Amino acid sequence: MSNTRLIARLDIKGPNLIKGIHLEGLRVIGQPNEYAKLYYEQGADELIYIDCVASLYGRNSLGEIVQSAAQDVFIPITVGGGVRSIDDATHLLRCGADKVAINTAAVANPSLITDIARRFGSQCMVLSIEAKRLGPDRWEVFTDNGREDTGLDVIEWVKRGVALGAGEVLLTSVDQEGTRKGFDISLVHAVTSEVSVPVIASGGMGVPEHLIDVVQTGGADAVAMADILHYRRATMKDIRSTARSAGIHVRKFGND
Repeated sequence: MSNTRLIARLDIKGPNLIKGIHLEGLRVIGQPNEYAKLYYEQGADELIYIDCVASLYGRNSLGEIVQSAAQDVFIPITVGGGVRSIDDATHLLRCGADKVAINTAAVANPSLITDIARRFGSQCMVLSIEAKRLGPDRWEVFTDNGREDTGLDVIEWVKRGVALGAGEVLLTSVDQEGTRKGFDISLVHAVTSEVSVPVIASGGMGVPEHLIDVVQTGGADAVAMADILHYRRATMKDIRSTARSAGIHVRKFGND
C-alpha cells in the first residue's frame, strides 16, 4: 500500500503566512519560511504554498519565497496562486517548485492544463479546485480564493481537468476551510470515485483524528493541513502516530 502523504499548506499574502476561515478574514501568522522549515524538520512529506490574493491582483509574488524555502527544505514543493501561463509556471519551477497548482487560470483557459502537462509532465500539473456545497452531493467550483462562482460542477470539472492532463488534484472545501470541524468527506469521496490521479484533501482539519475519515472513507491520497500546524495544536509526529494507530500507512520519519 502506498503511503498517505501529510502535507503542510502555507497560504501567503505578500510576505506573510496567513490563515482565514472559509478563505476569508485572513490573519497574519508569521514568516512563511520559518514555518516551512519547522514542518520539514517535523517530517512533512510535502509543502504547498498558495498565494491567496494573487489572482485577485493579477500578480504572482511567490518566486522569492520559494527560492528561499528551497535552500532549507528538501521535500516536494507545490506552488499556486496567480499562475496564468507557461512562463509563470517556468519561473516558479526555476525558483525551486516541483509542481504548480492552477485554479482560476485553468477555469478561464482549460488548455493551459494541457500545455503545462505537456511541457513539464502531468505530475507537475496540479488542478486546484475550491469547492462550495450547493446541496446534497452537489458542489460548485469557485475561483479567486473562493470569491467568484463559475457555474461549473466540481465533479464534471475534475473529470475534464484530469482528461486534459492534470496529474493531481488539490481539493479545498471552502465550507470547511478554517473551521477545524473536519473535512467534507462526501466531497472528497465524490471526487476520488471519479478520477484515478492522486487527490489532496484540504480544508477543515482541526484534530489529528480528522485525517482518518478523509483517508478511509473519503479515499484521499494526501491531506493538506494548515491551521492545526500553524497554531501548534498538533505536530506532524502526533498526526503520523494517529494515522498509524488507525492502520493508515505514512512515511517513517526519524525514530517514530
